[in-house]
Amino acid sequence: MAVMVAFLNLIIIFSVVSTTGKSLSLNYYAKTCPNVEFIVAKAVKDATARDKTVPAAILRMHFHDCFVRGCDASVLLNSKGNNKAEKDGPPNVSLHAFYVIDAAKKALEASCPGVVSCADILALAARDAVFLSGGPTWDVPKGRKDGRTSKASETRQLPAPTFNLSQLRQSFSQRGLSGEDLVALSGGHTLGFSHCSSFKNRIHNFNATHDVDPSLNPSFAAKLISICPLKNQAKNAGTSMDPSTTTFDNTYYRLILQQKGLFFSDQVLLDNPDTKNLVTKFATSKKAFYEAFAKSMIRMSSFNGGQEVRKDCRMIN
Repeated sequence: MAVMVAFLNLIIIFSVVSTTGKSLSLNYYAKTCPNVEFIVAKAVKDATARDKTVPAAILRMHFHDCFVRGCDASVLLNSKGNNKAEKDGPPNVSLHAFYVIDAAKKALEASCPGVVSCADILALAARDAVFLSGGPTWDVPKGRKDGRTSKASETRQLPAPTFNLSQLRQSFSQRGLSGEDLVALSGGHTLGFSHCSSFKNRIHNFNATHDVDPSLNPSFAAKLISICPLKNQAKNAGTSMDPSTTTFDNTYYRLILQQKGLFFSDQVLLDNPDTKNLVTKFATSKKAFYEAFAKSMIRMSSFNGGQEVRKDCRMIN
């Protein structure tokens, strides 16, 4: 494990250029806020000690931030007046643990006021969330700026759990991400919980021929139907993304190969030889998955179009 961590820390030893052309770098805060990584890690670690669902929430928050306007912390902004912000868009109403980012920001403002962006805090916190859950670590390039625009309507740009493979590929390629990035980043579904609404299309009225998605393992489908019946469903009903819900591992890929992927967008990764080969590779080798995930996270998190460093992550300056 130590050798692997060392390798992952060497993955990126150069600057990454964000979509705005501003250079991100590993030592961006070396002089202005040298303790930034320690401070963010402490906030994530303290919150996780009290609530084991925090890492999954932070990782999902970061994904949802990056896929709308790049990684500019627009997902953290509160709705104001007539403007309904991203966090109140349909795919984001179940996001939680914003208080963890607030706690890190408060500590950073006390240590080095006005220096560290909320976008960088979220990128660092996502890395820490994965590592605290038993996953890989990586060096996070820093220097993102925070955005000033957040619109709930733009959350329609997020890849949906009902997407087929061509829709997923298009969504990722529009953000400069490859098929390997798609399969590797989908592995983030090893953490967390899903409400019935994200997979009910697979177990009720799937299509004109089948009530249940035929690509679902029958016993797994029966379990999901019992949790999410068509009528009299319990409020907030749902299930864990995989059985090791708080552990970052490669179980997700093994389940897909057993036709036990929870989302339609998980199972369709087997629909093409290229993506299927990657699923098999990651199911077989945790090391290969961890290396690919770290590289893809660095790539995804380097897209940024922000303009400022917010004083409060929930509102523009």
